[in-house]
Amino acid sequence: MYVMGILNVTPDSFADGGLHFSHEDAIAHALQMVDDGADIIDVGGESTRPGAERVSEEEEQDRVIPVIQALAARNIRVSVDTMRASTASRAVAAGAEIVNDVSGGAADPDMFKTVASLDCPYILMHWRGHSKEMNAKAIYGDVVKEVIAEISGQLSKALEAGIKPSKIIIDPGIGFAKDADHNWELINRMPELIAMGYPILIGHSRKRFLGGARPEDREEATVNLTKSLVDTGIWGVRVHGVRANVEAIRS
Repeated sequence: MYVMGILNVTPDSFADGGLHFSHEDAIAHALQMVDDGADIIDVGGESTRPGAERVSEEEEQDRVIPVIQALAARNIRVSVDTMRASTASRAVAAGAEIVNDVSGGAADPDMFKTVASLDCPYILMHWRGHSKEMNAKAIYGDVVKEVIAEISGQLSKALEAGIKPSKIIIDPGIGFAKDADHNWELINRMPELIAMGYPILIGHSRKRFLGGARPEDREEATVNLTKSLVDTGIWGVRVHGVRANVEAIRS
């Protein structure tokens, strides 16, 4: 199971906004996560926490491209966390190997054809809307069936655009347009997600459904959930606290 270390080059991300905002701090933190056992560093320049304001394309790229270049020069495997095709393209040119799109291709009509031309792995997440509106869209009958159906719709578009099935990884979007009960239902019914036939990435780290008033209070619950996912057959987890999660997987 892969461990993807979260590197937010932002001032406003929910768990660590501002801590690694300078390029120097971001690179240093990434190197520490690699030392702690991260397989991939996921570099993002736009917060997707509930209520977050979008940043411009130029600002996003100014934040992430120099960091990606520096990490790739050290032979570190990097993914770019972006909803923009232009940022994905520039990031891959800078050395990123994976495009991690939390909108699953829904935020930018050029994303699928861009990723197809890049011929790189693509993480397609379940998404119902931008940060300002997603909480209002957390309405489901059967959350697992609806998430699978909505992901399948985006998958069809991705494949039609030319993205190879072997390049696609699915993320059910824990915490995105979902309340706590929805998140736990997705976790508890993991076999149904795996039955889609694609690798599965879970991004549960420090999210509110784990309890605790502050993100840092949820680290133990994050690690415990990571440990419970080890035998499910998922592809990977996306986490803030790399060392503890790596130790949980190996124990």
